[in-house]
This record gives sequence, C-alpha cells and structure tokens, in this order.
Amino acid sequence: MIAAPDRTPLTREFFDRPVLDVAPDLLGRILVRTTPDGPIELRLTEVEAYDGPNDPGSHAYRGRTARNDVMFGPPGHVYVYFTYGMWHCMNLVCGPGGWASAVLLRAGEVTEGAELARKRRLSARNDKELAKGPARLATALGVDRSLDGTDACAPEGSPLTLLTGTPVHSDQVRSGPRTGVAGDGGVHPWRFWIANDPTVSPYRAHAPRRRST
Repeated sequence: MIAAPDRTPLTREFFDRPVLDVAPDLLGRILVRTTPDGPIELRLTEVEAYDGPNDPGSHAYRGRTARNDVMFGPPGHVYVYFTYGMWHCMNLVCGPGGWASAVLLRAGEVTEGAELARKRRLSARNDKELAKGPARLATALGVDRSLDGTDACAPEGSPLTLLTGTPVHSDQVRSGPRTGVAGDGGVHPWRFWIANDPTVSPYRAHAPRRRST
C-alpha cells in the first residue's frame, strides 16, 4: 500500500540551506496555491537552481535591483518575474538572507484542482501539460507579480504553501544543464528532475533571439 503524501508544511529551515541542496530536495514536494475559487495542488517534478553572485545565469549575478529584490530577502519567500513581455515564472528563495539564491519551479503534476488549472491553460492537450514548463506552471496556478515576495512559510493564510509531500529517492533524480541559459552559466548542471516523469519539460539549449526586420 502506497503511503499518502505527508501534508506537514515545509519550514523556513528547509529553505535556509545552499541552493544546490534545496533544489533536488524540492522534487516530490507539494505546492499549494490557494485561490478564491479553491485550491490547486502541484507535485513538483522539475526545478533549476540559481546561485546569486556565483552564477552568471542568475538574475542577481550583477547585484540588487528593484526586479530581483526578493531574492536577497529571507529564505522561503516567493520570487516572481515577468519575461518576454508575456510570461511569469515562479522561484523559491533559499540560503541565508542577503545571498540571493533561488530555485526556479520548472514543472509539476497537478494533483488537485485540475479543473481550475484547465481554465487557465486552455491550450494544454492533456493534464500532463498543465504545468509542463515554468511559464505554464505559473499560468496554471494563477501566479503573477502580485505574489512576488509572498512568504511560503507563513504560519497561516499564505496563498502559496509548500508541503512535505513524498520526497524523491536520490536514484530517481536526474540533473543536467539548465534550459535556455547562455554563456558561462549555461554549463552548470543545475537543472534537476524526476526520471521518466511525463510532466517534465523538454530540454532546450539557449538560442539567441532574432530581431525582426
């Protein structure tokens, strides 16, 4: 008999660790998004680590800005950014305050509230595609910049919470280069995913954007 996922909330201490320890340990955890229409729950299946000043691929590599300010705050908070003029992406801040490391949530399996996620992801061909990629994940959960800075470790009332879930055994965790990261940061094998999980997004190397003529 398979045990039910552990619904104990993750503590701030969980996130107050080096980003390369936190990132693979997030696989199998449950993200709960509370909305006025009801909750949506997501089992995390793919993430990427970004290590602040040590990482040319990080938004915080060149220092603190209005955009990345939350990354420098306490661990366990949510960093949401807007990209390509159309998509939001969600990260979880980790490590000691001031260091600016975070984990990008790349993909997951919607385990509750799929009917709500489907209304936001009308282009998804099936439920496995609802949160297959970081922008799709944020869209399915209704996450935008209004949630930037949310405390996911708040004792109660937070719109975003992480539960213990069912941690993934290390022999089921895979790692490789991060998707779409250019330059020196592109070589880091800091993308982590659950082996053979159908909700994991496909890897794509960085491709320079062409300017329209």
